[in-house]
Amino acid sequence: MSKLNILDFGADKSGESLSTAAIQEAVNKCPEGGCVYVPEGVYISGALFLKSDMTLFIDKGAVIKGSDNSDDYPIKTYRWEGEETECYASLINAGIGADGVQNLIIDGDGTIDANGVVLFQKEMSEKKGARGRAVCIRDSLNICISGVTIRQSPAWCVHLINCHNVRIDNVEIHTKYDESGIRYKDIFNGDGIDCDSCRNVRVTNSLISSQDDCIAIKSGKNAEGRAAAMKSEDILIENCRFESGFGVAIGSEMSGGVRNVTVRDCKFHNTFSIGSVKTCRGRGGVIEDILFENTELLNTDTEFSDCKWFRGGIYVDSYYSNDEISKEKQPVSEETPIIRNITFRNAKVDTCGGNAIYISGLPEMHSENITLENIYAVGRYGMKAYFTDGLIMKNVTVCAREGEDYIFEEATRN
Repeated sequence: MSKLNILDFGADKSGESLSTAAIQEAVNKCPEGGCVYVPEGVYISGALFLKSDMTLFIDKGAVIKGSDNSDDYPIKTYRWEGEETECYASLINAGIGADGVQNLIIDGDGTIDANGVVLFQKEMSEKKGARGRAVCIRDSLNICISGVTIRQSPAWCVHLINCHNVRIDNVEIHTKYDESGIRYKDIFNGDGIDCDSCRNVRVTNSLISSQDDCIAIKSGKNAEGRAAAMKSEDILIENCRFESGFGVAIGSEMSGGVRNVTVRDCKFHNTFSIGSVKTCRGRGGVIEDILFENTELLNTDTEFSDCKWFRGGIYVDSYYSNDEISKEKQPVSEETPIIRNITFRNAKVDTCGGNAIYISGLPEMHSENITLENIYAVGRYGMKAYFTDGLIMKNVTVCAREGEDYIFEEATRN
């Protein structure tokens, strides 16, 4: 494999001057199957654009750190919160504003630091576009990210859009606290990984400490998402640790559909949830065939409590972002979301943050075939279920620290 050392192209390992041009030149000159090598040191960079059939190898002790100048991130079109939107470019980009890439590897024991605390403030105040991400790859095939630490993004940390065959293994992502536990200031929407209309994705053996959803599975929003009709499907999240944030979320932007997602053998500490399936009227689309199994949650963090944005340790919510549950039916249309065939199996939940378990469909479109099996769940509140058909409970114990253990209302049927 041909290896191109960025120092040979004039990169500054001291972190005192900008190395964007040097790193980008190495990328541009990297032959097919070659490697751009980032040795130990701190390299200040603006947006970098990777290409097909290459490896970006960030060695131990090496940091690619985002420039604090927002002008170093040109405005490009990305999907953001489910819709195509002008955004500041991310620190690491592929397939943006051009044809997608294939056979791209990001590897090593080094760090991608997006300098999000500074850029968040600048990008929010300038408002030239939505905030950039640490890593964004779109319309691409055969992507592997392994070994690296990715931290401090202005918004979502790793954003994959319409990608097929993705492997993320043994990575660390820190969007709320740095590795020593110091909290980043004034960053929100700090998801760890967003799989947005992606197929055949594997996230394994990784640590995610997030300010928002640890991993979010999305597929576009409302009419635009339905028209694009690009599902997220065949996704496995396995043997991962989650240290803060809101666990693994399906939605809320899911208008293209989400199917066949498995989360297993994962541990959650001070996350609000193990898993959430969340949507609302207007989205349309179908979420189906979702499995969470062999998971544990211990949440002693009192920062967040039950509200319209998050409901509990395990939850399925068709009223996401609504303050109250409306009991009045609305006409069923392409805007009506469907949730069906959701299973939580072999889970232990102990949370102070909200409901132990919460399930709600819509009065005009009940959630269907929700299975809870071998669950022991303790919450501030117990279990609540509304507008659900085919609720199957096998060996389920729920304990509420406040109020009733179980509340089944509004046409919830077994």
